[in-house]
Amino acid sequence: MPEIEIPVGPQHPALKEPESFRFEVDGEIVKSVDIRLGYVHRGIEKACQDRTWVQAVYLIERICGICSHSHTTCFCQAVEEIAGIEVPRRARFIRSLFGEMERIHSHLLWLGLAGHEVGFDSLFMYAWHDREIILDALESISGNRVNYGMNTIGGVRRDVTEKDVDELGRALDLLEERVKYYTDVALNEATFRSRLEGVGKITREQAIDLGTVGPTARSAGVDVDLRRDDPYAAYDEIPFRVITADGGDLLAAAVVRLGEIEESLKIIRYIIENLPDGPIAVKAPRRIPAGEACSRYEAPRGEDIHYVRSGGGDKPLRVKVRAPTLANINAVAQSMRGARVADIPIIIAGIDPCFSCTDRMVRLDDVSSGRTEVLTWAQLSARCRASR
Repeated sequence: MPEIEIPVGPQHPALKEPESFRFEVDGEIVKSVDIRLGYVHRGIEKACQDRTWVQAVYLIERICGICSHSHTTCFCQAVEEIAGIEVPRRARFIRSLFGEMERIHSHLLWLGLAGHEVGFDSLFMYAWHDREIILDALESISGNRVNYGMNTIGGVRRDVTEKDVDELGRALDLLEERVKYYTDVALNEATFRSRLEGVGKITREQAIDLGTVGPTARSAGVDVDLRRDDPYAAYDEIPFRVITADGGDLLAAAVVRLGEIEESLKIIRYIIENLPDGPIAVKAPRRIPAGEACSRYEAPRGEDIHYVRSGGGDKPLRVKVRAPTLANINAVAQSMRGARVADIPIIIAGIDPCFSCTDRMVRLDDVSSGRTEVLTWAQLSARCRASR
C-alpha cells in the first residue's frame, strides 16, 4: 500500500488551537510527521516594546491563559535582576503559592483532556469538575480565575489573608482525596491504561537529545526540575520531591502529572503554614537601568525562559520568550513514528501543548540584497521544504 498524507489542522476537532500537522501514513501506521507552526502568532514580544514595564506585565500574562502566572513571574524576575530589586520574602512565598495552584489547575486540565482524547469522557467531566475547586481558590485570593494579575515588578499585588488560608485548607482536603482516585484510575482502569501504555513513547536518551522539558522529560526518566536545580521565588526554602517515571510513554506522563499534583498540595500546605510576615512588594523605578537578564521558571509544562533587555528607559528594549511547548514539540514528531492513526490526538495532547505561547515570527535578513522579510514558522517551513 502506498504511503499517503493525512492533514490534521490547522482547524481540526482534535486540536484545541490552530496548528498544522501533515502525517505520512502507511495503512494505519504513522511513518513521519511535518509540524508547521505559526497560525496563532500575536506579536506579544514586539508589542511589549511599545508599552511601559508595568503594562508589559499584563500583556505577558496573556501569552497563555493556563500558565499566566508562570510567564509574569519569569518576566518580573528578569526585570528585577536588571534593576537589582530584592523581592520581599512574603511575596516570594505567595509567588510560589500561586505557582503550585496553577500547576494543579493545569495538570487537572490535562488529565481531563487526555480522557476526552481517548473517549473516556467521564474522566474528563470528573477532572474538570474538581478543577473548579482550585479555580475557585485562585479567584478567592486574586479576584480572577485565569489571568490572576498577582505579579508586579518588585513583588505581588495582593496579600493572602487568614480567610484565604482557611478556605484554601478546605480545598486541599477535597483535592487530596480526589487525586488518590485519579491515580487509581490512571494505574488500574483498563480502558484508560490500555490507550496510554506504550503510546507516544520516547527513551531517556531521546528526551535529552531533543531537549524536552517538564513532565515530558521527567516521564522518560530525566530528573530535572528548575524549582530544585535553579531555585527561584521561595523554592530554596520549601521541601518537595521531584516526580519522575521510567516508561517514557503517555501513561508515565499521567503518573508524573498526578504525582506532581500530590507534591503541589504538600507544597501549598507548607506555604500556608509557614507564610512569613512582612511587605508583599517594594517600589520599582519607572525607568529600569540599562542591562539584560535571562530568567527561567518551571511552568506546569516545563522550563519557561524569558530574555529581557533594557535600554535604560521606561519600556523594554527587547523581550524574547521560549515557552516549554517549543522545547517539547520535537518529542511529538519522534513519538509519532510507528504510532497508529487513532493515537494521533492523544500523542499531540500528551505534551499538553500550548501553541499560542509557542508561535512567533522569524525575520530573515538577506545581507547581499539588503532585503528583510518577516515570516511565520509555517511560511519558513514551507520555504525550507521547497528548497530541498
